[in-house]
Parts: sequence; C-alpha cells; structure tokens
Amino acid sequence: MSRIAYVNGQYLPHTDAAVHVEDRGFQFADGVYEVCEVRNSLIVDLTRHLDRLDRSLSELRMASPMDRKAMTVVIREVLRRNRVRNGIFYLQVTRGAARRDHFFPAADTAPTLVITAKSVDPSIARKKYETGIKVITVAENRWDRVDIKSVGLLPNVLAKQQARDAGAQDAIYIDRNGIVMEGASSNVWIVTPDGALVTRPAEHGILRGITRTTVLDVAASLQLSVEEREFTAEDMLAAREVFFTSATGTCVPIIEVDGKTIANGHPGTVASSIRDAFFDIAEKTAI
Repeated sequence: MSRIAYVNGQYLPHTDAAVHVEDRGFQFADGVYEVCEVRNSLIVDLTRHLDRLDRSLSELRMASPMDRKAMTVVIREVLRRNRVRNGIFYLQVTRGAARRDHFFPAADTAPTLVITAKSVDPSIARKKYETGIKVITVAENRWDRVDIKSVGLLPNVLAKQQARDAGAQDAIYIDRNGIVMEGASSNVWIVTPDGALVTRPAEHGILRGITRTTVLDVAASLQLSVEEREFTAEDMLAAREVFFTSATGTCVPIIEVDGKTIANGHPGTVASSIRDAFFDIAEKTAI
C-alpha cells in the first residue's frame, strides 16, 4: 500500500507529496515540527504535543494553519489512511511559500502544513531496551533557542552521523563547562549512586520533551526521588544508570559513553520500571 501524506489541504500519495521550491522551511528552516508515537492504535500524549506546537509557533510569531480540532481530525485521517497501528506521525508547519527574503512574508501568506505517518516494528525498540545503546559526547554547537522545536536540525544531523562513524548509536551534547545538555534527539537522565533520578531543568538550554514531562509523572507515581538539576559528564559516567527519553524511543538505556561502560554495562531497573508504567500514565487518544 502506498503511503499517504497530507499537504496543505490534500491527501496525496507519498511519492507525489511536495511543497513549493520557495517554501520558507526549505529556504530558511523557518518552521517547527512535532513527532508523536502511536501505540496499539492510540496516539500518545497528543494534547501535550499540540500544546508544545502552539508554543513553538508563538515563539516564532508564526500562525497556526488550522485550529486544534481540525488538526486532530487530519492527524487521525492520515494515520487511518496509512493503517498505522504502531508507529509515528510527523507534523511540520512552516511560514509558507514566498519570494526569498529574510524578512517575514506578507501577513496573508498561508502557512504550510505537512503531516506524514509510518508504521514502526515494535521489536526494534524492544531490542534497544534489552541491550541498551552506546553513545558519544559532542561539544554543544546549537543556537540558544533549542526550547523551540525548530526544523533547523543540522547540528543534530552532524552529531548523529559522528556517532555512527564512531560505532555508536547516538550523541549527547556537553557544554563548555562540562555540563550535560541533552541528546541529539532526546532528553538525558541519570540515576545517581544513591538512587536519585536526575534530569536537567527544562529551560531554554534544552527542549522540554513531552516524554520527559510524562516520565516525571511516572516517577511520581512510582515514588522515585527526582532532582531537576544540572549534572556533569563525570556525574554521568559515575551513574548507576543513564537513559534517553523521547517520543520515538520512550526510555532507552545507555550502557556506554565515549567507550566507557556505565555501571555493569547492562540496562538498569529504574529505566525498565519507568518504561513498564509509562503507557498507564500517558494520555492516550484513539485514532
């Protein structure tokens, strides 16, 4: 079955879906996006994802292409047309197509909206949960407003490729003071030697991950000790557990950083317990 994409009011075969050559997302990365998990035909944390989309649009002074009710209808229809039971949808909004100019286009320029969806084999994630992943650290080199979920992801692309070239699966940004920022497409957590669950505060230095927010709810339900504070690369290497959270991976254990083994080199129990409880706590919206 051919995949179907939604582009500016039309449902199109994936191979025919396109935007204008002067779309500002293409010319300037002048756009924002969201990625949301679908599990067992349920959309995970849709409200929080759409809340963050609204915030990103507001921060960039960009108009929403439609109201939330209409957007939810389109998201569901894209998922149905692609027969996604387990997978993701990707939503991108740009400032629209206009003559190339750094200034904002005319106020009546219509935003561009693209929504795609694809199925993902759940066994791929399960393998990561069972084995853990290896990561490298890279120097922070992104713009200061990573709290906006912008499509300007070139530093992230380069970090991911650097990790692959090093035989790892992902990368973690470290600032000039040795402080852990976040992953190339995820938030970072550690479990300290005394059992505290620690993640960086979600201010402008990192993206306020939706999965991160729900994991805080999960941790409260499990009565885990949680600290939102900065931690260093050295703290990470000394941790009992290190893991990523993201919409596409939920809670992925990290067993090695820069060639150094974390704890006993196996996924830990805290990440596992959070993952087991996650979908009981997360909001679930039927397709």
